[in-house]
Amino acid sequence: MPDRLLGGMSPRLFMRRHWQKRALLVRAALPGFQGVLDRGALFALAARDDVESRLVERTGGRWRVTQGPLSAPRLRRTASSGWTLLVHGVNLHLAAADRLLRRFAFLPQARLDDVMVSYAAPGGGVGPHVDSYDVFLLQGAGRRVWRIARPRRYALEPDAPLELIAGFVPEEEYLLEPGDLLYLPPGWAHDGVALEACFTYSIGFRAPHGAELAAAFLDYLHEHALPRGEYRDPELRPARRPAHIGSDMLAKAAALLARLRWSQRDVERFLGEYLTTPKPQVVFARPRRAPSRAAFATRLARCDALLDPKTQLLYRAARFYLNGEAFAPGPAQRAALAVLADRRRAAGRTLARAGLCDLLFDWYRSGFLHLERAT
Repeated sequence: MPDRLLGGMSPRLFMRRHWQKRALLVRAALPGFQGVLDRGALFALAARDDVESRLVERTGGRWRVTQGPLSAPRLRRTASSGWTLLVHGVNLHLAAADRLLRRFAFLPQARLDDVMVSYAAPGGGVGPHVDSYDVFLLQGAGRRVWRIARPRRYALEPDAPLELIAGFVPEEEYLLEPGDLLYLPPGWAHDGVALEACFTYSIGFRAPHGAELAAAFLDYLHEHALPRGEYRDPELRPARRPAHIGSDMLAKAAALLARLRWSQRDVERFLGEYLTTPKPQVVFARPRRAPSRAAFATRLARCDALLDPKTQLLYRAARFYLNGEAFAPGPAQRAALAVLADRRRAAGRTLARAGLCDLLFDWYRSGFLHLERAT
């Protein structure tokens, strides 16, 4: 329940008091929590080329960052202290990490990003820094000290391979033990240092920058809505200054660009496709032996359908978005699909009765969805 996770506060009260306003420390948010994987399993994920990982090492005042994949022998050759392994998107590969992420379902799925797991040797950390997004820092096995400070304009260390705050002066300091949770809004400076070998689970949120969103939207318009207008200049005269950009050409270009138009519907469809598009390293595993359509229908009636952890299914009004693709199901199908999207699991019999068997069969064969015995 989110009440315990948030220190007894209801989600509504947490959103009003803390969300993007001020930090919150919750002692024993998950009592007895030691994590969802051990060091060997994390090292194995870091060695995969479909998993994003980084190794951050500090020697004195010098930092070094090595991008993955990172082999287990390479990680074992690191120093005995002062280093951190960061593995992103663990929820995409480990069901227990996905269940951890879903504990934060009081926040919209469109904003939830991933579970990043860091393993730090004694003295390890990534230095004082600022994130542009909200983050919940859940302590696994081991202990870590967090020093934090409110948002302000921070100077950065020159020539560092990470965006590190120069001369960081903390305002508060907390020692986190297994099961403790620290929430930090965007812009809060923080520096975590491991007192011993420890795991930290970072639940991060999507917060695309304006420039990133605009660039993606222009790509969308290029595919769907930009006018094709051909450039023509039959009145062109011989050039006296060949390198000069003429006023006529400037005016024609301005007229072509002025024809660029979009509607609220374009923005809605773009956002749905953008938010559900899998990250570049995501690969779906198709079933080794796909059943016939009839066999699938029989199993669906007896099982629950659950979305693969890598699948994103969102909706708005009559339009749904699955892994970057938009579609409009029939009126009788929408309610059942909305339950599957919200809960990420739904009774197969209910979905079949809504006439979704063929659609779910395609998703199953693509690895977007799985069947599991009903609980």
